[in-house]
Amino acid sequence: MNELFGTLSDGTPVHRWTLERGGTRVRVLTYGGIVQSVEVPDREGRAVDVVLGFADLDGYLRNQGPFFGALIGRYANRIARGRFTLDGRTYELECNNPPNSLHGGALGFDKRVWDAEAVEGGVRLFRVSPDGEEGFPGRLEVSATYTLDEDGRALRVSYEAVTDAPTVVNLTNHSYWNLAGASAGSAGGHELRIDAARVTPVNGDLIPTGELAEVEGTRFDFRVARKVGAGYDHNFVLDKGVTGGAEVVAELFEPGSGRVLTVATTEPGMQVYTADHLEGAFGPGDGIALETQHFPDSPNRPQFPSTELRPGGVYRSETVYGFGVR
Repeated sequence: MNELFGTLSDGTPVHRWTLERGGTRVRVLTYGGIVQSVEVPDREGRAVDVVLGFADLDGYLRNQGPFFGALIGRYANRIARGRFTLDGRTYELECNNPPNSLHGGALGFDKRVWDAEAVEGGVRLFRVSPDGEEGFPGRLEVSATYTLDEDGRALRVSYEAVTDAPTVVNLTNHSYWNLAGASAGSAGGHELRIDAARVTPVNGDLIPTGELAEVEGTRFDFRVARKVGAGYDHNFVLDKGVTGGAEVVAELFEPGSGRVLTVATTEPGMQVYTADHLEGAFGPGDGIALETQHFPDSPNRPQFPSTELRPGGVYRSETVYGFGVR
């Protein structure tokens, strides 16, 4: 179902698409590719929304900083000093998270209105990011397709992009999950498992040092499920690396409701952010972001998996959020 959700100040309409299958209902906005809500049942069959979001467009316009539910690009996470060099040319980006560029800049993909079309089981969002948008080179044709499996047990997000000039691309979804319910308060009691034996340590500006550090014996060891707590905004190096198909890499469990979220992806990394800086409608720690991605600052780190996209190539990435109970 497609309906008008609101209108921007310049008159641009924003639509909401509702996907519903097998007792699961997902709502996606054309503004920012935002996942507004995901309603799934608990162990007693009671469905509630489990991602943080807002009832109207104004809520998102007034709370843009935390990127609630948004499609992030051209480059998810941080690029140091808003600068990278590609084929001998240096590109300057806006440092919207001083001293770094974050999530594609001040007017990244999360603040654009996307075109949309219906597909089997969901919706395909698409747009053209012109050469030079937010400082990134190349005209990028990009799409994100959101589909629900027939039984409603999985939300699949598939990204594709092509370019007419060498560029860098790193896309993700920035939903904050609270499996007890979006209005339940702290998500610190959730239990998290991640198939990652290493993390990318960061400096004081949250830029990777370049090291791939072992998690054993540290607070970053989630190889066996345990409570998440607070204080995480770090990229985990997934054991599987880059894969052609989505593989399960993480599981989030909320004991009170019995809800389980599994995360499968083709990506080599996942940023875990415990939302310690939320304020206003939602407080610190009210959700947990699990951002599947390539590593932060990869354009400046040749030892990291490459985020380069060149003419003739196709960027493809897929993440699958699976829903269950126990």
